[in-house]
Amino acid sequence: MKLADNKATLSFSNGSPSIEMPVYSGNIGPDVIDIRKLYGQSGMFTYDPGFLSTASCQSAITYIDGDKGELLYRGYPIEQLATQCDYLDSCYLLLNGELPDPTQRSDFHKLVINHTMVHEQMQFFLRGFRRDAHPMAVLTGLVGALSAFYHDSTDINNPEHRKVAAIRLIAKMPTLVAMAYKYGVGQPFMYPQNDLSYAGNFLRMMFGTPCAEYKVNRNVALTLNLDGYGKVSENVKASAATLGMRYSF
Repeated sequence: MKLADNKATLSFSNGSPSIEMPVYSGNIGPDVIDIRKLYGQSGMFTYDPGFLSTASCQSAITYIDGDKGELLYRGYPIEQLATQCDYLDSCYLLLNGELPDPTQRSDFHKLVINHTMVHEQMQFFLRGFRRDAHPMAVLTGLVGALSAFYHDSTDINNPEHRKVAAIRLIAKMPTLVAMAYKYGVGQPFMYPQNDLSYAGNFLRMMFGTPCAEYKVNRNVALTLNLDGYGKVSENVKASAATLGMRYSF
């Protein structure tokens, strides 16, 4: 985002002095008016329920235009990613800014899949919840508790810590979701299996049981991979628009 040559001028009909505000241009999308000093200069706020005319953040990760049906991840159209990449490819793209080459893809997939296990004591933490607790409330507690088990990567100002924390969260989230589900239905936890794909592993942990072999439905796993793309953008918008809940992990 760069400062535009022109400025915006806000005038008032009550005789108050006009206010000049800088205008910024992004690489894509409409220009934006910087109103951060509006309250200090006028004593007034803007009123925009739902952020219909407000850019909630500056992002180099995702671009969304609902009216035009556009969704870009690092400049790549979502329809291209959905047909040519899987969910972990998109994770690599969001973290690194570019799609992986074959070697990078293989290494990244192995890195994530080899870190899907969680600390064994997490199941004792889980038992503190009621069986009928809402799954999202349970998952919030589990994700927040990760920092107590992996406190070697909690410095948000350290790029390496952020990278390690991101990989751990991507890898362990399916395991935590499956644990929360299994706890609610009263079934034994299923440990991750490293020879399965990311989506296939999740399906097995969710719906498999120790008493029978679980065969992953490839079509369901593929659909799950595609559905994951929409969730990333929803989370970007939610995290940018709210400051009330920050996971310590």
